[in-house]
Amino acid sequence: MPESAKAQFDLAVIGSGGGAFAVAIRATNLGKSVVLIERGTVGGTCVNTGCVPSKALLAAAAARHVALDSDRFPGVSMEAGAVVMTKLISGKRSLVEGLRTEKYADLIADYGWELRRGNAVFAGSAEDPVLEVTGTDGGREIVRARYYLVATGSSPWAPPIEGLQDVDYLTSTTAMELDEVPESMIVLGGGYVALEQAQLFARLGTKVTMLVRSRLVSAEEPEASKALVGVFEDEGITVIRRTTAESVRPEGTGVVVRAKSSGGRDEYTASHLLVATGRRPVTDGLNLAAVGVDTGERGEILVNDMLATSNERIWAAGDVTGHPEFVYVAASHGALAVENAFNNAGRTVDYGHLPRVTFTTPNLAAVGMTDRQATEAGIDCECRVLPLKHVPRALVNRDTRGFIKIVAATDTGRILGITAVADNAGEIAAAGVYIVSSGMTVDQVANLWSPYLTMAEGIKIAAQTFHTDVSRLSCCAS
Repeated sequence: MPESAKAQFDLAVIGSGGGAFAVAIRATNLGKSVVLIERGTVGGTCVNTGCVPSKALLAAAAARHVALDSDRFPGVSMEAGAVVMTKLISGKRSLVEGLRTEKYADLIADYGWELRRGNAVFAGSAEDPVLEVTGTDGGREIVRARYYLVATGSSPWAPPIEGLQDVDYLTSTTAMELDEVPESMIVLGGGYVALEQAQLFARLGTKVTMLVRSRLVSAEEPEASKALVGVFEDEGITVIRRTTAESVRPEGTGVVVRAKSSGGRDEYTASHLLVATGRRPVTDGLNLAAVGVDTGERGEILVNDMLATSNERIWAAGDVTGHPEFVYVAASHGALAVENAFNNAGRTVDYGHLPRVTFTTPNLAAVGMTDRQATEAGIDCECRVLPLKHVPRALVNRDTRGFIKIVAATDTGRILGITAVADNAGEIAAAGVYIVSSGMTVDQVANLWSPYLTMAEGIKIAAQTFHTDVSRLSCCAS
């Protein structure tokens, strides 16, 4: 920083989501002065329009589904009435507002950093960057800091489909603000957002059709796609794979999607269209080029493995980097970037044991490498897939849809990855983090204690399949 330029703050952060708050908390604990600049609602995507509201609605939809699906237990029969969407959404808003206040807004006063309400744009030069902040009241000020960190997140993205701009389509954000349950819905996309939203609305009573370009969750194991297609078909969701939407047009009070597949072209009609084809980093309007910050093809801020940008005074964290879109990634980024910026810690990001969870029911969860990723990395590996019919917890749940898969190195038996489609599979992934990160082998896991009648016991049983025919074991044999 030029000697004539005196910083007002040690750190200026653009954004106020999970990554930004992790940054501010860590920097404040190091004794640094911090200002957060937010042009929208404090709290970012996760608490306002992402993790919290979507999982709250999924939990409500699951409760209704439990009643509708109760006859899988002999002697049990329940009914579920129509959903009062206005009350459901009102309850979701109350939960969000409470968490936003307790976990975000109140922390600002507790930690003592400053908050600017307004839009921040970089100005100055690469050698002497500053932020021009236009407040919500129209006032303008220049904010100068020793370091800057961009944590502006990502937003829903829609592909260039003919006619899409002429229909009132939904995104994952606007879908969670509807005041009535849609009669029918076409969902474009096959990723985790599309899966969660499709099952959510189907369980609320909507007739759902998914149009998917390749297969469901194409980055994960193919067994996961197959299992979830079966689950969705059981619940009345139509999944049409290997099809691409070419055009969209309004028709009456609904919408028509014309799509192309290997079999030709077909049209699909519904009252609502949900576009869940991914997200893009929010960097438009930040004027990053003016201060020497490089961006990628999708607008993401390019960072090295220490989260530094091409300008040594500007850092980035979370979705805006184009890295995995999980709030716990953003939070980890934030703490790491602060340590590197102020303490020259030299810490790097390692996704080798990053857990990935899609909150369908059953969950899809994974940690570490897939079979394909291990092969592409040149690792000689072997895999075992354990159907849930061999997991006692699934049997007593009367739901054996799903599996647990282990990928292991052939020469050492070291577990490289675990994938599961199962009830509470997220807990399996949590256990998998410790297994993969510590380099445990299938033999070690196969011979460890595991509590009976838990879904996580399935990891032990899956490990046993490398050397044992588990179908010939008693229900609790170790």
